[in-house]
Amino acid sequence: MPTMWMVRGDGGRLYDDFRDRNLAAIGWAQLALAAKPGVSRKALIQAYKELQPGIKDASAVSGASQVFRFVNEIKEGDTVVTYSPANRTYLVGRFTGACQLRPDLADDGMSLTRPVEWYPHEVDRDKLNSVSRNSLGSTLTIFNVAEVAQKELLALATGKDVSASPKDLIDDPEALEDPLKGVQEIAFERIKDQINSLDWSEMQELVAGILRAMGYKTLVSPAGADRGKDIIASPDGFGFEPPRIVVEVKHRNVRMGSNEIRSFLGGRHKEDRGLYVSTGGFTKEALYEGERANVHLTMWTLDELARTLMAHYPATDPETKRLVPLSYFYVPA
Repeated sequence: MPTMWMVRGDGGRLYDDFRDRNLAAIGWAQLALAAKPGVSRKALIQAYKELQPGIKDASAVSGASQVFRFVNEIKEGDTVVTYSPANRTYLVGRFTGACQLRPDLADDGMSLTRPVEWYPHEVDRDKLNSVSRNSLGSTLTIFNVAEVAQKELLALATGKDVSASPKDLIDDPEALEDPLKGVQEIAFERIKDQINSLDWSEMQELVAGILRAMGYKTLVSPAGADRGKDIIASPDGFGFEPPRIVVEVKHRNVRMGSNEIRSFLGGRHKEDRGLYVSTGGFTKEALYEGERANVHLTMWTLDELARTLMAHYPATDPETKRLVPLSYFYVPA
């Protein structure tokens, strides 16, 4: 099986750019000129230290090693995967060429690129088994993907189904690295998994519970026709006292588009504040529609929902904690 590489684009921000431009890329603009094919890891580390005097040795080694891998270790024909935390989807493809220096894309965080042919199907994270999901949680920009996850990702990206055994991961030495490595990111993805497993009514109650923890009182619409609102949040609980926040909750595996945002905004008063929650994420057009709206609108993906829950978790009521039970966990800094 060809080697599969995870290439994270600025924490997932470049996911759409990777897909639309048919490439995978890394930043490190300060190292890009020194990162010629055949350059040694030692030379890249030294170049990094010269460019950033005072940088810690561990940081220089880590950064230079990521660049070295992208330039020298990835081969044409290797497979590649990238992840969108906001949409909870993976793109899977195949490298079709050599590393290229792209000064024109440096400002976009894509100084070094490789052409990619992406497979037709994006992979929903929830379709992977828990072992595969956990193995994809490293915080590194570039790393080898464990074999169990490779099999699942390739199958799902090409429209097939697969059942993989957790034993595949246990036999992979990379899976047995420091168990605390990337623990924060792994924990965050598991929290999102837990939230995403809620049904629609529970998701609605979770959003209302977060708003209560933020100091608002809420009115939750019953199931059925809601005329474009699922929750009303306000200081007095009736929506008489400003701000009056109108909330729409969409708990689906698809991204919301501009039409859905326009429909939601069309029923709002100019004094309203809008909160649109889409656990499946938003299209670029939807985000643009939200930015130019006349009504103040906040748009939460599953990422923002999880981060807001974590930020206000101590103040949430018992019912909200029951929906997503979390525990504090301390690790060495």
